[in-house]
Amino acid sequence: MSKFWIIASDVYKKNVKSASFVIMILVPFIVMGIIYAAGSLAGGFSEETKVGLVSDNQELASQLAKSKTEDYTFKIVSSQKEAEKQLKEKDIEAFLVLNTESEQVQGKLYAESSLGTMTEMMMSQMLNGLQSSLSASKLNLTADQLASLSQPANFEKTKVSFDDKGKMMTGEDNTGIQSAMSFVITIILWVIIITYASIIAQEIASEKGTRIMEVILSSTKAQTHFYGKLTGVILVALTQIVIYAAAFGIGYSQLKNLDMVKGLLEGLSSTNILGSFLYFTLIFFVLGVLVYSVLAALCGSLVSKPEDTAKAVQPIIYIAMIGYFIGISLGTTDPQNIVIKVSSYIPLISSFIMPIRLASETVTNTGAMISVLILAVFCVLLTMFSAKLYKSNVLVYSEGGVMKSLKQSISILRNERKKQ
Repeated sequence: MSKFWIIASDVYKKNVKSASFVIMILVPFIVMGIIYAAGSLAGGFSEETKVGLVSDNQELASQLAKSKTEDYTFKIVSSQKEAEKQLKEKDIEAFLVLNTESEQVQGKLYAESSLGTMTEMMMSQMLNGLQSSLSASKLNLTADQLASLSQPANFEKTKVSFDDKGKMMTGEDNTGIQSAMSFVITIILWVIIITYASIIAQEIASEKGTRIMEVILSSTKAQTHFYGKLTGVILVALTQIVIYAAAFGIGYSQLKNLDMVKGLLEGLSSTNILGSFLYFTLIFFVLGVLVYSVLAALCGSLVSKPEDTAKAVQPIIYIAMIGYFIGISLGTTDPQNIVIKVSSYIPLISSFIMPIRLASETVTNTGAMISVLILAVFCVLLTMFSAKLYKSNVLVYSEGGVMKSLKQSISILRNERKKQ
């Protein structure tokens, strides 16, 4: 086995066997299990929320008291003073004062704590329904007439394209599922970057900080050591991705017959998922992981002590944060924004932004290919530069911070080239 693979294998085995890696793998499954258990237990043990109802219209109050929902039930209270007393004594969780004397239905909810967003939204919708009924009765409208007035407009989006002769053709709009997929992949990329940036930097800086690099470099080249360390940590990240992909596949095979899953996948075919969008998105994902890994390794090679790696990788997190928030915020609300268009071709942040542009179909495959080439070339150049810089600074110990170390390493690299 070559020295490169010996180093990569050692880094891989050390990280995969560590307790932190096992915990990192298990955390998402534990969280999903807790959420599932909490949801199941909540349905079985949740108590009925009693809401007192004080109204100037007793007939309406009686009708509301008879209607029950899964979230709350109304209890008629004679006066607001009595409702305050029952609320103080914990006989009710809240009370609603409903006034229908004027043309405007007025409802005011009193509670010591929140009843939950869903419950409060349902009450608001109920009051809106009462307002519509009150207005309809004053206008002498029938129930059918009120229903027709409440009927929403029919709005549909149709995707079109033009053939060689300029004739418009309609097609299937897949932007919804594509946007969901791009968001998921972008979030996964963000999580991997913030998780492994410090791990890679720590691996590169660990042996340099222990002052045993002289021994290591007596048996292997500095660049081989750099590439081996980098490859080992990248393989750890790929292992985590493969484990989650396998878990997703097993989960899908077990749950695909559930009604809820069938509802989510209704109308979804392989043509919606497979295609140039998915291929380009995966390419940007892989290149994004690679380029940020190399950048983290570069920052790790510039520190003199392992404990300084956290500060060294902070700029990487900030750069990734810029791309992530630009893509998430502007990608859906304003996909034609010039900021989105320009930044989708800038290396380091294009991995976050271009997949979202592809999902909204605001860029052609040619544009995506250009962005891929720019990112790939940048990744290769950054890797070569990082390896050469590591060769120059591997035995340089500076206490002046990352920027001072970078300047010093570049100066050493220039001097070595002049000697050659």
